Amino acid sequence: MKFQDKIVVVTGGAQGIGKEIALHFALQGAKLAVLDVNDAVLEAVVKELALHTQACGYKVDVTKLADVETVFNKIIDNFGRVDILINNAGITRDNLVLRISESDWDAVLNVNLKGAFNCVKAVVKPMVKQRYGKIVNISSVIGIMGNPGQINYAASKAGLIGITKTLAKELGSRNICVNAVAPGYIKTAMTDKLSDAVKAEMFKRIPMGRFGEPKDVAGAVLFLASGEADYVTGQVLVVDGGLV
Repeated sequence: MKFQDKIVVVTGGAQGIGKEIALHFALQGAKLAVLDVNDAVLEAVVKELALHTQACGYKVDVTKLADVETVFNKIIDNFGRVDILINNAGITRDNLVLRISESDWDAVLNVNLKGAFNCVKAVVKPMVKQRYGKIVNISSVIGIMGNPGQINYAASKAGLIGITKTLAKELGSRNICVNAVAPGYIKTAMTDKLSDAVKAEMFKRIPMGRFGEPKDVAGAVLFLASGEADYVTGQVLVVDGGLV
């Protein structure tokens, strides 16, 4: 039980990779605060987590700093502290640059990048005070290699890597480790929406010859959040079967 009684916050934790990460933490003894904007799935995942550990769900739009700060205050009131933050909330609004709208650019940057910034702003002062913390940002290989039709998503995920490396330098002296995980093609509801042609092309480029599973990402996240990675900070752990 590597995370016995650790308090873990997972944003976008009610589905896909976020849900898998939350379940992995729960099975290792952590107590969970799951943030999501979707009420229905949030309630369901909290019930599932509660079979293993203490868990609470909080509906919040991570793009709104005041709302995020309010939720983190509630989490600290409820659990006493936050030990680990997983910035996983993310969306896509894909299109070629010639066709992409300003609203689609803004929506993706607001959720994927500003949302992570807002959560860090809300949690970093308590972490500094307790002189301990782990922050893991869920980036993407798209933020490293780019991808046609995903200029907004690529920019947001590259930005998360910049946030990760900067925070590692700012917070290292306070015993706070900040790292990122960059998944490749992982089978989720988000990737299911891609066309068969895009999936086939991606498959050909993966040396391991298979798409990833959410559990593959969860394993990497738990390593970086664990005591085994206490001297690891500012790093980007790519989980992509060799794609990049």
